[in-house]
Amino acid sequence: MTAIPAQTSSATFSFEGVVRLTRIGTTFIIFTVVIGFAALNTGNNALYIGLTFMLGALLLSGLASKGGLKKLEVSLDDAGEAWAGRPADAILRIRNRSRLWNVRDVVVVSDDIAAPILVPLIQKRNEERVHAALVFRRRGRVELNTIDLYTRYPFGFFLKKRRVKIGGEMIVFPRLLDDESQRERLRPTTGEQASANRPGMGSEIHSFRDFVEGDSFRHVNWKKTASVGRMIVKQTDLDAARAVHIVVDPYRPPGATDDEFEHMVSEAATFIHQVLQRNVDIVLQMPRVTLRSKEGQGGHSMFRALALIEASHEAVTQTVDRNTIIFALRERS
Repeated sequence: MTAIPAQTSSATFSFEGVVRLTRIGTTFIIFTVVIGFAALNTGNNALYIGLTFMLGALLLSGLASKGGLKKLEVSLDDAGEAWAGRPADAILRIRNRSRLWNVRDVVVVSDDIAAPILVPLIQKRNEERVHAALVFRRRGRVELNTIDLYTRYPFGFFLKKRRVKIGGEMIVFPRLLDDESQRERLRPTTGEQASANRPGMGSEIHSFRDFVEGDSFRHVNWKKTASVGRMIVKQTDLDAARAVHIVVDPYRPPGATDDEFEHMVSEAATFIHQVLQRNVDIVLQMPRVTLRSKEGQGGHSMFRALALIEASHEAVTQTVDRNTIIFALRERS
């Protein structure tokens, strides 16, 4: 996806057969029955010939629709970033392996596709690439289960269905909130005004934090590193003014619901998304992981980490510096 790739395996098929008769099909069958009774009662050879053609058309309709759907393969070719509740652009590749049948008017339907997709024609031994909008309700690791293919080909007598199973998974980022309070929360945290009004070079030590990928070894405080047994970096006042330090606490206290936890994660993702638009450095800290996004870089790794975070029923101790923004659930009294 480019941001969230999905590994697809070869598709397997299970034929579901006739879903229902169409209005044209119902009329045709009734008319066939009437012609059959008339042929039996009168013995008219012309009626027998007409009955034979009508029964042959029904047989051909069943063979063509089943034979065409049976040879269709579907795979997810490419997709963009997927956010919970928002359409993600994707490309479905539908290949017709049949050497005999062209398939027309194929409708692609799935719970993960925003709207049904109509494919007018898939020629034999050829493939079509169609754009699809994937919509996922929740964040996290999502498996792509099934896609249903419908067609009335060739005569429109029957609506037939074939279920395609796609092996693969996607990482869906948390839901972004459209809440004005998130914008208000952002204003005092970016450090833009603070850095402008700060005298001197801001070289005084502001705080200490864990070493993350991208930090310079010149900023490592070797005394603290030796005492605690892990890499510790000193952060100056100027660095702190230009960066936003965010801590996400996955602890879910008793009484808190899953929806409340998901809303907290969405608040954190929305806040990070808005800070990145200000071109401000971000340090995201969660239990056992610390991520840093420098100015001008995307926060894909942060959103991925938030997508996969799980609620913890035990409190986890995390280092919190001054001016740190904390996202956590409060215990209810």
